[in-house]
Amino acid sequence: MSIEDKAKAAGKNIEGKAQEALGNITGDPEDQAAGKAKQAESEVRQGVEDVKDKVKEKLD
Repeated sequence: MSIEDKAKAAGKNIEGKAQEALGNITGDPEDQAAGKAKQAESEVRQGVEDVKDKVKEKLD
């Protein structure tokens, strides 16, 4: 996983946590859901990059 991809995934995770927290404070279920979705997207991105790394290791 490149450093750039790691940073993007981490940023998306932080953004999602902040949005979810805002939704919790304001009671806005849309913000809560959007924040959780961003966190899930971050996990998927990290998983894809992990698979890429493992494939690259096998090929090397």
